[in-house]
Amino acid sequence: MTSTKAIRARRLRNALWGLFAGDALAMPAHWYYNIGNIRRDFDGGVRGYEAPRHPHPESFMTGMTYEPDVDTARRLGRPFDILHGNARFYRTTYTTLGIDTPERETAHGHLTPRLAERYHYHHGLSAGRNTLGAGLARVLMRSVARCGRYDQRAFLEDFITYMTTPGANPDPYTEIYLRRWFENYSRGLAPHSCAWQQRALWSISGHGGVVRPLLLGMAAGSAYQGLGVAVGHMVLTHRSETVASALGVLTPLAHELLDGSDAPEALARHARSVRMPRITGAELFAAYRAHGGPDNINPDEMWRMHNELREEAFDLERFTREHPETESAAAVLATACYPEHGLPLMLHLAFSHGAALDAVLLANANAGGDNVHRGMILGLLLGASCGELPGWLLEGLTEREALEQEIGAFVELAASGKVC
Repeated sequence: MTSTKAIRARRLRNALWGLFAGDALAMPAHWYYNIGNIRRDFDGGVRGYEAPRHPHPESFMTGMTYEPDVDTARRLGRPFDILHGNARFYRTTYTTLGIDTPERETAHGHLTPRLAERYHYHHGLSAGRNTLGAGLARVLMRSVARCGRYDQRAFLEDFITYMTTPGANPDPYTEIYLRRWFENYSRGLAPHSCAWQQRALWSISGHGGVVRPLLLGMAAGSAYQGLGVAVGHMVLTHRSETVASALGVLTPLAHELLDGSDAPEALARHARSVRMPRITGAELFAAYRAHGGPDNINPDEMWRMHNELREEAFDLERFTREHPETESAAAVLATACYPEHGLPLMLHLAFSHGAALDAVLLANANAGGDNVHRGMILGLLLGASCGELPGWLLEGLTEREALEQEIGAFVELAASGKVC
């Protein structure tokens, strides 16, 4: 291996560690929209790996739906239970929800249980443990290592096995794209055709659709090849214009960081290809509350709210000067799961903290909202720009030894040019 390849391999290794650290750090404050609640529940804010608190004051996980076609799935011999012991939190076609949801969450307007029964999205996970999103990144890495290369069919087989095996995933929170994917699978659709379209279901455009494709794209030999591989992987689970647009910015940026480019300069330069949403974060959440939750908004209106963008380029340096505090940035850029808000917010968090991995990941954790997926993406990017990782980020991860083996096997294949 040449010296240049060795350096790039080390940076990719650091990027993968950054993914898992960013996820686990953010996990306890996931889906807190009120930053005051984070400061209250975590004694001023998250400073390291923490376990989730109970109750989660803003949780509306309980009562989310998962409605597979059980009869058809059984006839076809297809497993359909992806919730297992956590089915008690969901309305399903094969279990009974035993928790009432008589109140409304204040940021989104969703129905939610009484405070004592507002279970954290990651209820039961210990400090330093990863969420399902990071678990699926591991499924991808293990699939590549098992096959000696990336194979879409092999990944889908491993993905289905992982999700339908009791005990494989301890995390209660199963994103909507997964629930809708397996509903389609239960009806007999081919695995490569089970992903929902963003235009049919607005929340398919979440940051979770960026993580695995970006990881895979970074393992390719070039940004050109990496973007193609990333989008090809994305459509297996997310058919989203917005996620594809984010990958179009992040994949070339990640490759520049792997090649050693100055991180703040690269962040500011690539930010200019981003366009800010016309609607602010404050306006978006106000619309959600006014309609009693986003599901009650007309689909055409939802599309307009999430996809009308400003014409001018995103000036990252100027935005950071004008919004030095996370709270002021969040009023403009919602901390929810949408890349049109989340991509510029991630660039802002990284730039405003000098692209220092640990400082950025902690700032992201304390920003709340969909911080776990933002944390994974930021970890990939800024880990790639690291010469050395802060030791505490690795030491606090619960499954460090297993991760070390999986990361090592994946990076070895990437360094040999065999992944893609």
